[in-house]
Amino acid sequence: MATPVGNGAPGAAFPARPSGPPAVPAAAPAAVRGTAPPGLPAPTAGPGAAPPAQRPRAGAVERGARARLAQATRTPPGRLRLAGVVLAVLTVAFGGLTAWQLESRASAADRVVSYSQPLSRDAAEIHRSLADAATTAATGFLLAGTEPKDVRDRYEQDLAQAAKLIAQAAARTTSTSPAQDSLARLNQQLPVYAGLVETARADNRQGIPLGGAYLRHASEQMQNVLLPAAAELKGFEDKELADDYAGAKSVPWGAYGLAVLTLAALGWVQLTLFRRTNRVFNIGLLGATAAVLAGALWLTVAGLTTSSALERSDHDGATPLRALDNARVDVLTARLAENLHLVARGSTTKYADQWASATKHLSGDNAKDVPLERRSGSLPEAVRLAPPAAAQPVREAAAQYDEWRQRHDKARTLEVFNADYQAALNATVSATDATSTADAAFNATDKALGQAADAEQAQFTDAAKGTATDLRLAAGAAAALALVAAAAALRGLGRRLAEYR
Repeated sequence: MATPVGNGAPGAAFPARPSGPPAVPAAAPAAVRGTAPPGLPAPTAGPGAAPPAQRPRAGAVERGARARLAQATRTPPGRLRLAGVVLAVLTVAFGGLTAWQLESRASAADRVVSYSQPLSRDAAEIHRSLADAATTAATGFLLAGTEPKDVRDRYEQDLAQAAKLIAQAAARTTSTSPAQDSLARLNQQLPVYAGLVETARADNRQGIPLGGAYLRHASEQMQNVLLPAAAELKGFEDKELADDYAGAKSVPWGAYGLAVLTLAALGWVQLTLFRRTNRVFNIGLLGATAAVLAGALWLTVAGLTTSSALERSDHDGATPLRALDNARVDVLTARLAENLHLVARGSTTKYADQWASATKHLSGDNAKDVPLERRSGSLPEAVRLAPPAAAQPVREAAAQYDEWRQRHDKARTLEVFNADYQAALNATVSATDATSTADAAFNATDKALGQAADAEQAQFTDAAKGTATDLRLAAGAAAALALVAAAAALRGLGRRLAEYR
């Protein structure tokens, strides 16, 4: 029997085509209608978004990159290209790190020379000027109507110098520095002190006994407020100087480590090429190695020479200056106590006790026949630390100080045992005798200490100047040599790559 062709008749092999529009199923699946099944979020599909099955995964991309890298390094040209990239990165990184670390040291050396050491020196000078002003004011008070013009000029110069240095320090100190509080107290209290001294001076010239009380009050203001604030300021500035010294003398271990790593990589590449090509030398890689070695050598030489210069500036300049400044302030403190004792006219033993404390701190309890270097105190310490250029004036200051103490003891004997106040006053300070009084020996001591301070400051400047320039020159040279090394390494490997073309 023949198989009938589908024509819609009953019993046909293919069903007949419906005559009307196709019916929509009553319950189409959710995925077909574009809605999510109950309890699941609706699918989002932005324009041009690939179906989830077609989106690349991060892991697949990473595996593909590793596969391509592995494929590239399976051939000698690929390995040469990779070695060139590694060597270029290492040499440039060595130059950049070396330049950065040397620049950091140069900035610290700059701060030592032009910022922190001058601020430390100014803080010490503020302290000394204030102490000298108090001492000179007491001297002028004792001389009363016979006060010489140079004594008054010295007092006014001390105040002007202190005010000027306080203003300069405030202008150069950041708002967050702990020294700001000390500077504010100095600014506020210095005019108060000057006013009290002027009141004491005016009363004293008129013969009003209240002048002595005003001067003692002014001296207490100086000793309890101004001098502690100046000492605090000096402590802050000395700490900042020590921090800058540490930064300027720091060893750039990172640069040295990267230099070793870079040289090792260069050596390994050259050894590998020698084994595979039997060629002993690669001019480009040898040049790169020489450039890195030159950069490391320059780094070492510059580091050692600048560290030595900074160490010398500290040893012969900054450190002796700090000891000398302490001795100068102790000398002025002793002189102030000596004068105030006479101002008080025996009404109190407070200032005699201050003299004993100041001289003990200055030169200890050792006898005069004990060698100066073996004594304790700030003055023997200044003698021990003094560089050769300042040794002679410091020793002269020590000799004058011994003379001063002898004259003080003589005046004390006149006052206590002979009950002769006027003779004790004349032995201590006189408008007509400029050679044999205690005041004359004090002035000689202070003058010699000032000469020593100038010599030690010159030692610091001579040793420290130019260190920042040397470090910056080494930084620029290291960066340039690193670029030369990178170019030479790429050039040397490029010659090997050309053989495969």
